[in-house]
Amino acid sequence: MRRSWKLLWKTVLMDPRYFNFLQDHSRNYLEMALNREREGTLANPDGYGRRTGDCQDTVEVFLEIINGTIRNIAYRADGCLNTHACANTVAKLAQDKPVSAAWDITPEQVIEYLGTLPEREHHCAELAVGAFYRALVDYQNMQKAPWKRQYRTKL
Repeated sequence: MRRSWKLLWKTVLMDPRYFNFLQDHSRNYLEMALNREREGTLANPDGYGRRTGDCQDTVEVFLEIINGTIRNIAYRADGCLNTHACANTVAKLAQDKPVSAAWDITPEQVIEYLGTLPEREHHCAELAVGAFYRALVDYQNMQKAPWKRQYRTKL
């Protein structure tokens, strides 16, 4: 994962077509869009959520929760750079938060954090937060019926 991030970053920096891209976006946007350290899956997650938008982009969120706190979060995004930026931002905002506080993460917070997410792409923030909420619901359902976790099919 880290190698692909470095290769992508080097390509973006070396290609003059992307010069305006780098100038036109905030540091937070660039970091969240290009850094893929949180991208991936978690084996046997405590919570899992998936959502596909009208644009056909898909975000999956995997949660590891210990003592009611999100200790590890990973995402998988099949979509544009904006979708990756939003999913990564949700992961950053949720890391080490209590589950009760994680429900307060909103698409507006994601948009504000990124700073330069184009208005026509705000649906990407809704998509990422929606997948995250589904992972939180899944976690809560597993708390009510923990025996079901043993029968969960491989994600």
